[in-house]
Amino acid sequence: MDFEIVGEIAHVETFAVGSSIREVERLRKFYGRGRWRKRKGIARIRLPDGATRLAEVHWHEAHGIGRREFKIKRYID
Repeated sequence: MDFEIVGEIAHVETFAVGSSIREVERLRKFYGRGRWRKRKGIARIRLPDGATRLAEVHWHEAHGIGRREFKIKRYID
């Protein structure tokens, strides 16, 4: 992850759960078993050059494991 999330993530949505996630086997192998969800939301992020932007971010999470593999999908402003 080459950015830092500043503050809360808003408008959180789950758009894939369990076997509907393409890479669920890799997630289980890497991080462990769990009910994996692919989620998205809007967050203010700080880029490596120090600039802050509003962006749509996607990530994977599972109960007891937490949020993993954040990715910037698009900038909003």
